[in-house]
Amino acid sequence: MQRLSGLDAMFFYLETPSSHMHVTGVYVMEPGDQDTSFENIRAMVAERLPLAAPFRRRLVEVPFKLSHPLWVEDPDFDLDYHVRRAALPAPGGTKELEDFVAQVVGLPLDRERPLWEMYIVEGLEGGRVATVTKMHHAAIDGVSGAEIAATWLDLEARPPERLIADPWRPEPIPSDVELMAFAMASLVGHPMKAVKTARRVVESALHVTERNRTSGIEPPPAPFAAPKTTLNQAITPHRRVAFAERPLDDFKAIKNHFGCTVNDVVLAACASALRRYLIEVGDLPDEPLVAMVPMSVRTDADKGLHGNRVSAMLASLATEIEDPVDRLKAISEGMRSAKEQEQLIGAATLTDWTEFTFPALVGRASRLLSSMRVFDRVRPVFNVTISNVPGPPFPLFLAGGRLVGFYPLGPVAEGVGLNMTVMSYCGMVYFGLNACRETVPRIAELPRMIEEGLDELLAVARPPRRRRSSGGAPSSAAASLEGAPGDAEVAVAAPAEAGLEETG
Repeated sequence: MQRLSGLDAMFFYLETPSSHMHVTGVYVMEPGDQDTSFENIRAMVAERLPLAAPFRRRLVEVPFKLSHPLWVEDPDFDLDYHVRRAALPAPGGTKELEDFVAQVVGLPLDRERPLWEMYIVEGLEGGRVATVTKMHHAAIDGVSGAEIAATWLDLEARPPERLIADPWRPEPIPSDVELMAFAMASLVGHPMKAVKTARRVVESALHVTERNRTSGIEPPPAPFAAPKTTLNQAITPHRRVAFAERPLDDFKAIKNHFGCTVNDVVLAACASALRRYLIEVGDLPDEPLVAMVPMSVRTDADKGLHGNRVSAMLASLATEIEDPVDRLKAISEGMRSAKEQEQLIGAATLTDWTEFTFPALVGRASRLLSSMRVFDRVRPVFNVTISNVPGPPFPLFLAGGRLVGFYPLGPVAEGVGLNMTVMSYCGMVYFGLNACRETVPRIAELPRMIEEGLDELLAVARPPRRRRSSGGAPSSAAASLEGAPGDAEVAVAAPAEAGLEETG
């Protein structure tokens, strides 16, 4: 048995009938000369299951919710329940895949089983195959999710056989008496730790207040300071999904020109899309939208550990600024301020504080807020979640098929109808947009709006080369500014720098 951390338990108890706290990864594969059939992928998952503990464990709740739930090696594990076969209708394009994924992410996971499902999807254009894997946020965050995905992924189409040193063994479900005894043992030393954590939180708050008062720097947005928009209302369980991708070199060109980070450019692209969207629906507020940006606090000592090691920052998206360059600069300055404040608070404060929450109270409060549609009437804590995770810069293979698409999707929270999750992979940046179907009905337009926002910044970072009247060849300096033809295709095939600076 293994007790959930406070933060893992928080994701478990924040789930409501409308807000499903699972994360989803969509991998698109080019089969090549390898067999990427359902049978072959299922056999690979079965073979490597001993290497992936979160896929074997189910949750058991403590009676009266006196403590956080426990992970138990499932004695009734059924691989055929978790690995499922599906096919897209013709023509099997991006639209059909997005619609299928929306149906999958709109359904909750069964809490009586290990909290994951994998759909092997056939019928994609060009003979491609996709896997759609969803797993509860209580088990993984963005970084640990990427690590656990490495269980199925290989560096070559025909990898050497992996060594399974220790096969997994099911555990019996503990009795209520055993669970109560475990809970009582876990509470030893709890009061003293809670007092120390509370004191650290108060000291951090005083430091932040003093810094904001004396530094002259605009502080990050406070919770519930975000404006009310159509994105922010009580949500339903229905989902819409959209995908976008862009070469990583485009983000780097903007970053290098303006002296910011790749993450700033990602936020600016999302901000531009949201500004366009809200203008078109007639709902752009005078105040800037506020994004919640998850941030990994995973240390080297945490590598290989599952669960959540994250904190969060609130950042202004400067959507009230019309000029895209000025907007990017404002976002970059705001992120610097948010990072400074996060350092004052302490990266582990959130994870420490959640250890001392009352699970039953959190769960009941979440369901009450959802059933009363409170977020139809109050200001949101923030307007949108924007998360990014650095992925590998080299090609990966699943059951012999090369990955040519890598779309991540985060959960949609109560009162926040849109989640924009980003991952870099093999020279590309992939956007996975997950939204409440009724709250963001025109989500299919957001990929185009992201592209337009990036193009605006690239027009400044990479101005068009002036044509020479003589018609001669361009100088080497001009050629280097413009870039060689086919750069985007080369970037996909060639190793690039590891993706984005901040992770979440």
